[in-house]
Amino acid sequence: MSVIHRFGGTENGELRWQDVLVRAYGPDNSGADRATRQILVGNEEGSPHFHLRYFAVQPGGYTSLDQHAHDHGVYVLHGNARLRLGDAEHELHTGDIVYIAGNEVHQFFTVGDEPFGFLCVVPAKR
Repeated sequence: MSVIHRFGGTENGELRWQDVLVRAYGPDNSGADRATRQILVGNEEGSPHFHLRYFAVQPGGYTSLDQHAHDHGVYVLHGNARLRLGDAEHELHTGDIVYIAGNEVHQFFTVGDEPFGFLCVVPAKR
């Protein structure tokens, strides 16, 4: 069954969708700091092939240092970040798109005074 999640506005500079749980994404469960996530398309929506998540990272925060078999796509919605991708670092800005290959080491660090937010598409089966 198809699902529509309506945009609900912003909270602390982060985007929010109505009726979508804001999940902890921090030191207790991932190694990230000052970060949240919302699963916009996932198991609850019955998506068998892909999941779409929104991550937001407050100034001074970062995502977990990850390396996993699945690949994913990232679209930067707002803010700026430094991306560790393998052994290199890259600056990211609103509108940038990143393809992260499977098994590539990666981590995002917010740069500047505003939150960094991005959409991330991953395979449903990981």
